[in-house]
Amino acid sequence: MKKKIQRIWQLVSLEFIVVAGVFLLALFSLSFIIHEALYEHEDVFDNNVMHFFALHSSPLLIATMKKITFLGSTTFLFPAYLVLTGWYIAKNKFAYAIDIAIIGISSTAMMFALKQFFHRRRPQLPIIKGISGYSFPSGHSLSSFVFCTILIYLVWKGNLRRGYKYLLTVLLLLCPLMIGLSRIILNVHYATDVIGGFCLAIVWVIPSLIILQKIRKKKLPDFDEAGS
Repeated sequence: MKKKIQRIWQLVSLEFIVVAGVFLLALFSLSFIIHEALYEHEDVFDNNVMHFFALHSSPLLIATMKKITFLGSTTFLFPAYLVLTGWYIAKNKFAYAIDIAIIGISSTAMMFALKQFFHRRRPQLPIIKGISGYSFPSGHSLSSFVFCTILIYLVWKGNLRRGYKYLLTVLLLLCPLMIGLSRIILNVHYATDVIGGFCLAIVWVIPSLIILQKIRKKKLPDFDEAGS
């Protein structure tokens, strides 16, 4: 029995443990947010965060956040997806192009479906005018996190030195975090909308990448070779 456990432990990599831990933490956090903020209408945390930024925001900070929030918009991300998929198609790496397109389209569809399901109203008095639609989850936060997670996945599949991979991973994680922060400071989303968007992105993109890889290896060996 002890030898069997040792063999199983040897097969389980540190990478798997980290990914599984992040997935479970995101799933638990998402469930907690949905229960407390959406069903129980607990708004103490959201109100405290909004009050903090209302007191400490400056015209310069708001102007900066307006620029940063653009990076999470459809106006920016849609062309970014087209460029990324086009790049891999041009390189004959069709498997990566297909994976990127599937995850991008499916995560966007999920986001709009959940907005319609939860029907959460946005904060009052947003700094950016003309914002419509429901509040949960934050589309900017979810979409930017998914896109940057795809980039991180591609970075680690590449041939860069390990140190550069870690550096790019940190920078790519900071991008959606700043975009999410901008949505709160601009008062167009609650903090739980943003955190929930990040959690949903993790819960969606990790299984998606795993499933797509397994499907590709079993049923699309020609695409797998093109993407290697």
